[in-house]
Amino acid sequence: MHKILLGAFVVFLAAAATGRGAPSAPDDWIMYVGTYTRAPSKGIYAYRFQGATGALTPAGTAGLAAETENPSFLAVHPNQRFLYAVNEVSRYNGRPAGSVSAFSIDTANGRLTLLNRVSSRGADPCHLSIDRSGQWLFVANYSGGSVAAFPLHDDGTVGESSAFFQHAGASIDKKRQEGPHAHDVVVSPDNKFVLAADLGLDRILSYRLDTAAGGLAAAEPGPAAIKPGSGPRHLAFRPDGKFVYVLNEMVPGVAAFRYDAGRGTLAELQTLPTLPEGPIGENSGAEIAVHPSSKFLYASNRGHDSIAIFRIDAAKGTLTSVNRVSTLGKTPRSFAIDPSGRFLIAANQNSSTLVTFRIDQETGGLTPTGTTVQVPSPVSVVFAKVQ
Repeated sequence: MHKILLGAFVVFLAAAATGRGAPSAPDDWIMYVGTYTRAPSKGIYAYRFQGATGALTPAGTAGLAAETENPSFLAVHPNQRFLYAVNEVSRYNGRPAGSVSAFSIDTANGRLTLLNRVSSRGADPCHLSIDRSGQWLFVANYSGGSVAAFPLHDDGTVGESSAFFQHAGASIDKKRQEGPHAHDVVVSPDNKFVLAADLGLDRILSYRLDTAAGGLAAAEPGPAAIKPGSGPRHLAFRPDGKFVYVLNEMVPGVAAFRYDAGRGTLAELQTLPTLPEGPIGENSGAEIAVHPSSKFLYASNRGHDSIAIFRIDAAKGTLTSVNRVSTLGKTPRSFAIDPSGRFLIAANQNSSTLVTFRIDQETGGLTPTGTTVQVPSPVSVVFAKVQ
């Protein structure tokens, strides 16, 4: 018996020495956090996420997984082996300097190893997504007002841009909408279209996912219009692909659309505010997500510092406002729902905190779990499976 116990203790020490620790549960994940690299932030941070409780613990050295400039949005490859980040930079020596970085993931300790970095072909890339096959990556360049496609190689590296579309035009706000500002690129659930929200144009543009055209091709008919001055920021599909929900930044609200999967087009159903009635002060919409069950939708308010909760009608796709819950921090630029759908993690940029909430599976309500961790200027949250 003593020999068995001693052997188990030696195995435990060996695992700890390699950074692996105790065996992971099936619903445990590595959670990566992208930041703006104003001091003291240095890049991308990693935390071990305990699926049973929602607890977060830093992975590696103080949670720092990789040093890289302004990794403001992240995406994990479908094979869970690679992570990609935009480097949201505007200009360097008078030229657009935005880029995309590719990393390999070490799930034993959370570390990221830089594989390569390529130009995003525009200033201030702020969003990226990967198609379901893992062959293509798409980027939205905010100040550049453009979207671009990039091939992904088997070794995880990202190739030079293979397709590029420059948006053109303006909308009614002369300060914020003087030109195009692509803010979001999202792949449809059936992997046939890519929708791009352009804040500067008050438009949702549709592109075909087309391998022969370098990953991306213009789709017909033209873009869907949003109410002028609204500033569409981010969008989310319902998992079945029948409906799309668009969060407006400048006039905070969520617009619900019926989605035509055959043509990649949108038909508006309704728009609801994300804020309560009455004076609020300065506020802007930030992030939006549909719960994996398709029953609920969440959207964050910066200024009001809350998550708005909506119930989704299963047949009609329309929304009903349920509640708004404080994120217990300042400026929730982003949040993420864990893969199990049991927890929501709010990233409060200006208070430098991550706050975990438990999701009520019947009502969609959010209750703080008591887990709050400090991470400098968090702006993006993604999950990678522990191998």
